[in-house]
Amino acid sequence: MSTQLKDRGAPPASPGRPSGARERRERRRTWWYRFDLKGSPYLYILPFFGLFAVFGLFPLIYTAVISTTAWSPRKSGSEDVSVGLDNYTKLFADENFHNALANTFGIGIVSTVPQLLLALGIAHLLNYRLRGRLFLRMGVLVPYITSVAAVALIFNQIFARDFGLLNWFLQPFMENPVDWRAEKWSSWLAVSSMVIWHWTGYNALIYLAAMQTIPYELYESASIDGASRWQQFWHITVPSLRPTIIFTVIVSTIGALQLFAEPFLFDTTRNNNGGPEREFQTVVLYLYQQFWTNGRYGYAAAIAWTLFLITVVIALVNFLLVRRIRSADD
Repeated sequence: MSTQLKDRGAPPASPGRPSGARERRERRRTWWYRFDLKGSPYLYILPFFGLFAVFGLFPLIYTAVISTTAWSPRKSGSEDVSVGLDNYTKLFADENFHNALANTFGIGIVSTVPQLLLALGIAHLLNYRLRGRLFLRMGVLVPYITSVAAVALIFNQIFARDFGLLNWFLQPFMENPVDWRAEKWSSWLAVSSMVIWHWTGYNALIYLAAMQTIPYELYESASIDGASRWQQFWHITVPSLRPTIIFTVIVSTIGALQLFAEPFLFDTTRNNNGGPEREFQTVVLYLYQQFWTNGRYGYAAAIAWTLFLITVVIALVNFLLVRRIRSADD
């Protein structure tokens, strides 16, 4: 009887209201949904930022700290000697650094402009329906996958002063053989030729991949209207490739600022001077000389940070130019 009274006095459970366990499951499910929607993208990119922090951000900060010291392995305890911004002050007055900076920009211009023009022309030719075009497309990557050391070995023989292949070819037209390492312009051309050989095929494939996205109907319509191959290339291909061209210009510019392997292997002075009178010594080669040959760790770190800031400024200028070009197109 008492049990019946207790049951009669208790409020009846609502069939539509979930129980406590069900409410917890619903809340947990809602939380996981919100986390998957807003939090999981951060987990996907977390490995990249973790690796960047270890191998990118930490070395960058550590280099900035070293650049304010007089650290040299030849002086014990010098790593703790702070010199403030003296390394940067000396760097801005260093004529060898100014020469290396001029060589870097000069070689960069001489190598980048012909390289991208050749890559654009090769990509345009490979875009046609040629026989064996798959073999030709694979062939343009051969210089890129070839070791830079092997390329430098061959080009050192080509540009040798006494028994070089190029001087042998130019012998009927010149009285004396050209010393390709002893003159600024000749050394720039020699180093730039290695860069052009190594990177033209890579950029050509980038252009070719972008050309594949251009509708073929545009070329058919232009051909019906009487446009020549050159007119089609100039008025259809080039405007369609403008974002890709800007990308390759930016990447090639940054790569030119970091040029090291080609001038290092082309140098025969054995002291990283980049020629008898520093004719083709780039900024990175000068950094390597100060760090490895002279043991001036603090000064080399200042060079590295200065080059980093120059690269950032050039990247920002390119970014502003890209925005202006896009706004003009719109």
